[in-house]
Amino acid sequence: MPTAQPTPRKNDRGDDREHDVVLFGATGFTGRLTAEYLAAHAPGGCRWALAGRNREKLLRLRGHLAGIDPAHAELPLLHADVDDPAALRAVAAGTRVVATAVGPYLRHGEPLVAACAEAGTDYVDLAGEPEFVDLMYLRHHERARETGARLVHSCGFDSVPHDLGVLYTVRQLPEGVPLRIDGFVRARGSVSGGTFDSVLTAFSRLRQTARTARERHRTEPRPAGRRISTRAERPHRSRAAGAWAVPLPTIDPRVVGRSAAALERYGPDFHYRHYAAVRRLPVVAGTVAGAGALLALTQLPPARRALSARLAPGTGPDAERRAGNWFKVRFFGEGGGRRVVTQVSGGDPGYGETAKMLAESALCLALDELPETSGQVTTAVAMGDALTGRLERAGIAFRVLSREGEP
Repeated sequence: MPTAQPTPRKNDRGDDREHDVVLFGATGFTGRLTAEYLAAHAPGGCRWALAGRNREKLLRLRGHLAGIDPAHAELPLLHADVDDPAALRAVAAGTRVVATAVGPYLRHGEPLVAACAEAGTDYVDLAGEPEFVDLMYLRHHERARETGARLVHSCGFDSVPHDLGVLYTVRQLPEGVPLRIDGFVRARGSVSGGTFDSVLTAFSRLRQTARTARERHRTEPRPAGRRISTRAERPHRSRAAGAWAVPLPTIDPRVVGRSAAALERYGPDFHYRHYAAVRRLPVVAGTVAGAGALLALTQLPPARRALSARLAPGTGPDAERRAGNWFKVRFFGEGGGRRVVTQVSGGDPGYGETAKMLAESALCLALDELPETSGQVTTAVAMGDALTGRLERAGIAFRVLSREGEP
């Protein structure tokens, strides 16, 4: 990486910090991929650092990154553990943005969120755990609003393609009218130990998740004079998608709904439905049955421990397997007499593209001209078109496939 003059720091809030971006949990599976992406793509003059609890692993990772670019041989290393609040406060106070790949977030994430909210430091993660995101809103949103910190969760495949894809689709439709958008996800991917652990944790806490969601619903302001709905229908055959539509119980529609509530561009009456697009009915039946069986097993601690042991944290698919993975999310939007079909697509959703999304989200917050906002916000609200542009330049495609009706 060239050692040019420092990149101009747009959106500067008046603080002069040592680093632009700190990657926390850099030695884990996804953290390492994110570090490799930053090593190859961070602009000249961007001041970034690695952070984690094991200094020996950090040293080995820095040596690996120096093989990508010798300039990284002196990359700063920060020793910090999620159980050391003082160290986390020091990390947060010394950087503009913290990006973290340390999950499950419900187990490990809150201390770093708290440190960033207190220090006025922007924060991005890969959390797909609704309970964690809602708890962080309840506990740290107001303090982040006071300090100017932007807390942006779900900056990977959960939920960047869906959140920004819906925003991209909304921009193709008329303003000030009711809008309806259906999203259909098709993907081929692999699962790492950390992701599997996060899924098991979330499945085992459905009652706690529902209780926390109700508490957030009671306290979170609603948009005045506007209606937002993200409830999907039961599994059905979709003529538009040419596939069976199976509702996805992921965090993605919740994120889309929060973007819609915050941005008037989504119109006075906004509906979003989120599905997996499945070609064959037997696959639908097998998927539903498998999800039900996994849900039942996670309610039993011995079974949950046995399942967790099948994929060790820090492990994941190799480069060859990731190279064969892909995703396509197609959006069917209508409103004001106009219909549009758009698509967001890319490579390996769980790891290669997720690392790219996390890294570009951190760089976007650190370096780009963005709307003024603070507190817990979504990618569409905090970064919107700026992040979409970054991802397009990085190889993730946002396309309009068809238009019907008056412009």
